[in-house]
Amino acid sequence: MALKIGRIEGADLSVLDVAALLHDIGRREEDASKGLVCHAEISAAKSRKLLAKYKLKKEEQENILHAILSHRFRNNHEPITIEAKVLFDADKLDSIGAIGLGRIFLFAGEVGAKLYNEDRANAHKTKAYSEEDTAWRDFLVKESKVKDRMLTKTGKRIAVGRHRFMVNFFRQFWLEVDGRK
Repeated sequence: MALKIGRIEGADLSVLDVAALLHDIGRREEDASKGLVCHAEISAAKSRKLLAKYKLKKEEQENILHAILSHRFRNNHEPITIEAKVLFDADKLDSIGAIGLGRIFLFAGEVGAKLYNEDRANAHKTKAYSEEDTAWRDFLVKESKVKDRMLTKTGKRIAVGRHRFMVNFFRQFWLEVDGRK
């Protein structure tokens, strides 16, 4: 997705390709900490060590590292370069739509969450990484906001359709839970 968006947006595809491959290499540490550490920061630090072994121009290496560091939804590193903006959008697009639904249900299962909370109106007030960290909670807290955070025209266009898919899915989901469908 990063390369698809990058082509349309005029990004340096060699920078984007490397950044896309390395951007989540710190994910294991974040998961082990239950979200207390930022995988983007860990990924950037690990990538700096890896990239030092290759003959890259300093500007190219810094662009790759900036894209990795700033791809995160909740950190304070703002994407500035087109490559960073494209990686940010591609990463967020993976969290919405059909792929996003699969991921949030998988994550809920991994943390031992219930399929849904009876009190769906207050699901956003429940604790992350707990039995209450359902896919619905994840959608309310994070994924429902993704389409409004896109940084490229291409990312925005794709996000609108994926967001609509998730809204329709959860509309059907609650109708079924309530026995109305």
